[in-house]
Amino acid sequence: MRTNIVHAGAGELTYEIRNIVNVGNQLQALGVKVNWENIGDPIAKGEQIPGWMKDIVAEAAQENLSYGYSPTRGVQSTREFIAAQTNALGGAQITAEDILFFNGLGDAISKVFGFLRPTARVIVPTPSYTTHSSAEAAHAGDAPLTYILDPNKNWYPDLDDLECHVKYNPAIAGILIINPDNPTGAVYPESVLRAIVDIADRYDLFLVCDEVYQNMVYNGTKAVPLATVIGKRVPAICLRGVSKEMPWPGGRCGWMEIYNGHHDCMFEKYIQSILNAKMMEVCSTTLPQLVLPKVVTHPEYPKYLNERVRRYEKFSNIAYDILKGLKGVLVNRTNGAFYMSVVFEHGLLNHKQSLPIVKDEVRATVEKMVSGPGVEPDKRFVYYLLGSTGICVVPLSSFATSLQGFRITLLERDEETFTRIFRTIAESIRKYTASV
Repeated sequence: MRTNIVHAGAGELTYEIRNIVNVGNQLQALGVKVNWENIGDPIAKGEQIPGWMKDIVAEAAQENLSYGYSPTRGVQSTREFIAAQTNALGGAQITAEDILFFNGLGDAISKVFGFLRPTARVIVPTPSYTTHSSAEAAHAGDAPLTYILDPNKNWYPDLDDLECHVKYNPAIAGILIINPDNPTGAVYPESVLRAIVDIADRYDLFLVCDEVYQNMVYNGTKAVPLATVIGKRVPAICLRGVSKEMPWPGGRCGWMEIYNGHHDCMFEKYIQSILNAKMMEVCSTTLPQLVLPKVVTHPEYPKYLNERVRRYEKFSNIAYDILKGLKGVLVNRTNGAFYMSVVFEHGLLNHKQSLPIVKDEVRATVEKMVSGPGVEPDKRFVYYLLGSTGICVVPLSSFATSLQGFRITLLERDEETFTRIFRTIAESIRKYTASV
């Protein structure tokens, strides 16, 4: 075309979590039975929505109100309910006006980064959930700026690394926290969160904190809400949603809570620009907003959520016990959300290793996929694992990190199948690393 129409950051928009599905579908068409362990969708993995929850949704769907527009910020009564829950924590105090609903957190994340000045950067963790890192990089038209999550220290943030980046890069305006973390499954202690708040305060930054897994923690850990440690000086955006906890990923319902939104006039103007953008869309989906308070206050909800969390806890320990003794592999016990990130020792993987694949067509397809330039070693392993065993995971290198490994979910409901999958992965790692 006579004028370049491609955004400078278009090349940064990648989402391997779903891209791997295309590979899986190709191999599935060739006869590979695929176990989809790549995406955090509890429904796709067979999570059963209880009847009482369906009844609440069905009843709301009978109301004409659920078919109309909601206010741009979101349903007033739901925002008041959320504000009361946050205020009850005893930290940041907000009103319904400090809450803004979106069509899922993907929508919220695109607004958070999309309405920043292009030269203003938000530093994100590495590894980092792809939606965040890609959106931040795309808005800036450059690779994401990252601070280290240390796999040798429970995947906790390297605070010295974070402060060094902030101190010597004046373009950094904000810090992203994901707690509990995706893709690592780490849950940060209060001291870590307070230290990040302190860095933001001393360098005049704002915080973005993704807390979508806030109520999904186990193994004796506790997820500390940002609202309880933010204080009264640091502006912050807290992201929450229903897709994982309820779970209702197809409802596309998430929201942001604004803490200390009026403390800084520039931050206040930035938040207003996000609200203005939402006005252009009119509003977010009404039905999930209407039912949210009724679901989470239902007497059966705590029991239902606890049953799921206890299953993730049990499965996190099964997975850890199977993988922890593998030579050349670093694995941490997952304590929150439902993901595990496995890291290969530096230099363990190379471009000559492989796994046996019985079907000629499948083997030829995988070999072609991994033969091109720029294929990361862990991506090569993931493709061979998929072709050889049908187990679909995500290369860790696709999460804005130089670490080699893979991310897998803990969502498989059947314990026998889950155990078999992880034992197969362990045996595949042994075979793969010994193949050359």
